[in-house]
Amino acid sequence: MDKSLLLLSFLLISSCATSERQANTVHFAGEIVNPTSDYVVLYKGDSALDSVSLDENNRFVMELDSVDEGLYNFYHYPEYQYVFLESGDSLQIRLNTHYFDESLVFAGEGEEVNNFLIEMFLAHEKEEDLIYDLYKLEPDDFCNRIDSLSEIKLVQLEEIHQETPLSEEAYKIAKASIDYNTFYYKEPYPYYHKKKKGEQSMHELPDNFYAYHNNVDFDNQEFTYLRPYYNFMKYHLGNLSYINCKKGCMTANSKMVKNQLHFNRHQLYMIDSLVQQEVLRDNLFRNVAFEYLLKHDSEENIERFIEEFHNLSGNNRHIDEIDRLYLAIKKIQPDKALPAISVYDASGKQRSLDELSKDRQVVFYFWSAPQKGHFKNIRKRVTELKSEYPEYTFIGINLRTDLGRWKTMLDEYQLDKSEQFWAEDYEEVAHALVVYDPFKSIIAKNGTIVDAFANVYSSF
Repeated sequence: MDKSLLLLSFLLISSCATSERQANTVHFAGEIVNPTSDYVVLYKGDSALDSVSLDENNRFVMELDSVDEGLYNFYHYPEYQYVFLESGDSLQIRLNTHYFDESLVFAGEGEEVNNFLIEMFLAHEKEEDLIYDLYKLEPDDFCNRIDSLSEIKLVQLEEIHQETPLSEEAYKIAKASIDYNTFYYKEPYPYYHKKKKGEQSMHELPDNFYAYHNNVDFDNQEFTYLRPYYNFMKYHLGNLSYINCKKGCMTANSKMVKNQLHFNRHQLYMIDSLVQQEVLRDNLFRNVAFEYLLKHDSEENIERFIEEFHNLSGNNRHIDEIDRLYLAIKKIQPDKALPAISVYDASGKQRSLDELSKDRQVVFYFWSAPQKGHFKNIRKRVTELKSEYPEYTFIGINLRTDLGRWKTMLDEYQLDKSEQFWAEDYEEVAHALVVYDPFKSIIAKNGTIVDAFANVYSSF
């Protein structure tokens, strides 16, 4: 989609995009093409600040008396994206939900930093395959290539800042989006290099390889919901936990570092000792809990982990969510009945999961329209599995997709309608069936669970 044409279209949406910056008020508005819900919600962290409905032209307007300068998120089901706001902004967005991030453009007061942030977000997505290929390089060559990519972005930021000076906070956020992506790329280098080269041990690194660790800020509240910052923190703390465990525990038992309960307890204690900023601390604890619980350890080990989690983070803002996940996992163990979840077929008839697995062996898998790459990959994989395992019926459960869009996709991609079903309530399904891994599948027979933590790639 041509973004220059989209920017021109703002002239037709509202004259507000060119209005003078006012003292305290913030105007946030826009147009959603092919909307997937009737509203837009603005969040600051976990808190919803405002919610407005789309009008008959799929446009919305938010008027805020004042805002704290910083990073926000706007939500249009089922997608989130950044927006940086400061007093006096008069900001317009336009996007097409079929290409949510790729089509998103900003115009008006505050457009410079916001268009830069979305550009960095998209650049990171495009770079992933390239970066993974670079892990085969020797340390100095790898760092030079990564630093070159970073330098290009920093130059671009400086050019924007010179042309239209950004506020101090806007500049910090924009620069952090570059720096922490660079840190994120470097952090796992020894592990990916070992894998790429088929080496038996970790590559020796130059003394200054992790010099950027000196610039890591564990307590910047404004960075908490910046994806590169949070993604780096997850990797960094995991890396520190691995190193700490390898030095302190490997001598007693060479397999300790590979023991999921043991390693994740290390991660809990590492977060507890290094991170004081409350929101980041809670979010990182939550991430470790989810990562561990979804790996499907023994019930005994899971109970020990939950007890440790409560001891260290009992007042965590996500504690109810973690406990619900723990209880849900206990309910979908082998030989237990499938949860009472209903889905809809293409004709609109309601069907239950146990009914769909009656008198046959079934593999349930999950997909959604917004995840286009995932849909392509899983469709290809399921086609392969159908040929290799004809004794199973492979049933697709669609999540987080508008009903009309799902029906259109059934026809567009010529999917077998007898094997495709739509779930109305994503939260209910995700919670009851513990659907967080995109390649998760559930193997069932006659309404009974065989394996609720199967994977369409690794379990067959």
